[in-house]
Amino acid sequence: MKKVLVLPLILLAFTAWAQNEVIRLYPGKAPGSESWNWEEKYLETTSWQTPVVYNVAEPTLTVYPAPAGFNTNTAVIIAPGGGFHALSIKSEGTDVAKWLNSKGITAFVLKYRLVHSLTEEPTIEFGQSISGNGSEKYDYKTVVSMAMQDGLKAVAYLRENAEKYNISRDRIGFMGFSAGGTVTMSVVYNSTDANRPNFIVPVYAYTGRLPGDSTVPAAKTPAFIVAATDDNLGLAPHSVAVYNKWVAAKQPAELHMYERGGHGFGMRELNLPSDTWVDRLADWMGEYGWMWPVKPTGWRANTNYKDWRKYSRMQDELNRNDWGNLRKYAKENDALKPLKANEKRIVFMGNSITEGWKNNRPSFFAGRPYINRGISGQTTPQMLLRFRDDVVNLKPAAVVILAGINDIAGNTGPMTLEQSFDNISSMAEIARANNIRVVICSVLPAYDFPWRPGMQPAGKVVELNKMLRDYATRHKLVYVDFFSAMADERKGLPKHLAHDEVHPTEEGYKIMEPLVEKGIAEALKK
Repeated sequence: MKKVLVLPLILLAFTAWAQNEVIRLYPGKAPGSESWNWEEKYLETTSWQTPVVYNVAEPTLTVYPAPAGFNTNTAVIIAPGGGFHALSIKSEGTDVAKWLNSKGITAFVLKYRLVHSLTEEPTIEFGQSISGNGSEKYDYKTVVSMAMQDGLKAVAYLRENAEKYNISRDRIGFMGFSAGGTVTMSVVYNSTDANRPNFIVPVYAYTGRLPGDSTVPAAKTPAFIVAATDDNLGLAPHSVAVYNKWVAAKQPAELHMYERGGHGFGMRELNLPSDTWVDRLADWMGEYGWMWPVKPTGWRANTNYKDWRKYSRMQDELNRNDWGNLRKYAKENDALKPLKANEKRIVFMGNSITEGWKNNRPSFFAGRPYINRGISGQTTPQMLLRFRDDVVNLKPAAVVILAGINDIAGNTGPMTLEQSFDNISSMAEIARANNIRVVICSVLPAYDFPWRPGMQPAGKVVELNKMLRDYATRHKLVYVDFFSAMADERKGLPKHLAHDEVHPTEEGYKIMEPLVEKGIAEALKK
């Protein structure tokens, strides 16, 4: 059974849509379509094997805001394709928006005006139309011109309201798929300074029905062009023509023509090289600086996109070849001098919070028998894997275990709190079996993760800490409660204690230090 919903029902039935602001592009009826009285509809099961929206009479922008903790101030308007009969709203719309959000980019899905569907099968009508059966029933020329006006209006609206959406007026891109590519190209050809996108991303664009002018703008407008040679609608030459036109006008352009991918690959997973086109888009946008905030804060203030990207690739390579990162401290471990008589060595085992402790507060470790073995980004299974090399073999009197937040963030995949707890308790049991005293630290508060927003970690941190406290009590181990000393009313870290609300500032570490020293002293007495 096909599922057809009128727009008001969509907004009730689909919570993802209900949570996003919808901007009407015109105060009343859209100019030129004042007499249109049909209702926008949603069709879940279609011959295209992806949901569509059709009968769009009131053009809108649906806002997908960038994560609050990591906003690049870049915006992209997304025009889904569908031959002006429908909009492939998922694989060429909402899925693209969510991918852009994951990169810190605010996305706006554009619903531009379409021809009126004569049935409840808009995708079948489109197929019949391009085969020459009934195309005369639709006024494509008028509708394409209206869609262009909707696109121009969308760019102008964002430029006028950039501050409201925390985006830069000079970082507004326009991306369109197939017929949405028609909209993209018609917009850039017929724009002024007020409504010209700063960059364009035409994806298997159709350029055979462009209204108005077709002159490449004089203003610098980089283009990232994508298509597949085996496009079953024969649109590959259209993308090549756009590329050649951009190059001839001495405009920056990048063309990716995949041998296979067909038409409409969008965000679908086809197990083909075309699946990774968005990664190439990220590389391209990164070169222009659009993948990094205009004024970086927190840890981003001390680096840049290229260095961060290099670090990320190194981490990916490391995860493939040394998942536990046993090599990181191998030389330092070998270089450690034998313990002196009565020396009580203390190893700090943890993630970036532990590693950053030594970088931010070197004076805390200087002159003390403290060995820092924190590794940024690590989860408890990785720490458990290296626990013998980085703790047991160093023969410490005690170990300070501060771990778990990256498990909750899913850094190495989904994990339950019970799995995190089991890994921490396993580290404690290995330590005790080797006559090493154990200090278990609470997980620090976290309201959100800047690198993986929307995971709502605060309650999970509280629950994991309760499990750790109970375990320490049952086994007569020392438990250091950083959480209670640092949490704000949201059960998160206030900015003065952690600029990104996860990694402590110097002030944050100053709160932690007397607490952990008290815990170490208590453990050594046991």
